[in-house]
Amino acid sequence: MPHLVKHNPLWAVALPLLGLAILGVNAAAPALPGLIFVLVIALIGGVIAAVHHAEVIAHRVGEPFGTLVLALAVTIIEVALIVSMMMGGGAATAGLARDTVFAAVMIILNGLIGASLLAGGRRHGVQGFNLEGVNAALGTLTVIVVLTLVVPNYSTSAPGPVYTPAQLIFVAVATLVLFGAFTLFQTVKHRDYFLPEPNGDTPDTHAELPSNREALSSLALLLAALVTVVLSAKAISPSIEALLASSGAPPAALGILIAAIVLLPEGVAAVRAALRNRLQTSLNLAVGSAIASIGLTVPTVAMIAVVTGWPLELGLSMKSTILLLLSLFVVSISLRTGRTTVLPGLVHLVLFASYLFLSFVP
Repeated sequence: MPHLVKHNPLWAVALPLLGLAILGVNAAAPALPGLIFVLVIALIGGVIAAVHHAEVIAHRVGEPFGTLVLALAVTIIEVALIVSMMMGGGAATAGLARDTVFAAVMIILNGLIGASLLAGGRRHGVQGFNLEGVNAALGTLTVIVVLTLVVPNYSTSAPGPVYTPAQLIFVAVATLVLFGAFTLFQTVKHRDYFLPEPNGDTPDTHAELPSNREALSSLALLLAALVTVVLSAKAISPSIEALLASSGAPPAALGILIAAIVLLPEGVAAVRAALRNRLQTSLNLAVGSAIASIGLTVPTVAMIAVVTGWPLELGLSMKSTILLLLSLFVVSISLRTGRTTVLPGLVHLVLFASYLFLSFVP
């Protein structure tokens, strides 16, 4: 008889509900002493719960649908957070979307992939993945990133690192088309390109599948956990912004912070998958998240900017452009053979550390 698995233990149900309750207390009494520390606990609990429920859903629906669910959920909430902060910040937040998207790409390409390659390589030596799927994802990501963050600096219809309204509409449509085409390619046309390689080290290979009821419960709890993560981060952000300002941190630090918090669940899930010798799942999460992040965030923010007349700066500085192109070049080399070890992971982590250091010490 197959071994029965309890997929949603009490703690996995309680953490998202507790987080929502804490957010309710914060809305009712925001000046309550010590509430900031409780919100930090809610944030951490939300990350842990989100990773658990994403894994339950992934196990039920299979790859690559499971990783796509988490990527889309996180990206939608990221968009909501950016839009809400831009609406409240006005012209001062003209570069927030750019800073957040750039930070998300750098965290994913270097921090997340680097940590996954290093952790998986240390435990399993050489790890394999499907080269066709990764190449398709990296090609799509490269076009979206360059159109969004690099070309604005060289277009001449408007001065500065901005697009005209007509150009914003074109880029929004282009990124949506690429995102939709990649999603169709990943889930329908060539789903086999994104399936994990069979191996004997995967503990959940023979585990009983969650029921439809358990999967739907996990989906609702995943959304609750992600809402807890983002809204807790938003509630904590004024304190962090004050801390960043007092320490002389650059404006881009807020974008880095937003991207890091939003990507925490995916980062933890990706590293855990690599440790279980499921590197394909890690890469699906990483590159798929980057495509979803830009493919949904930029069109949404662009359309709102066109309708409301918001100032929207998309072009990166020369230093950031070089770091971005270097990251795309290095990741294409690291993942060119379908096999990887610890060294590429270490290279990506050094590049990620360079990005963080140069962001705060320009």
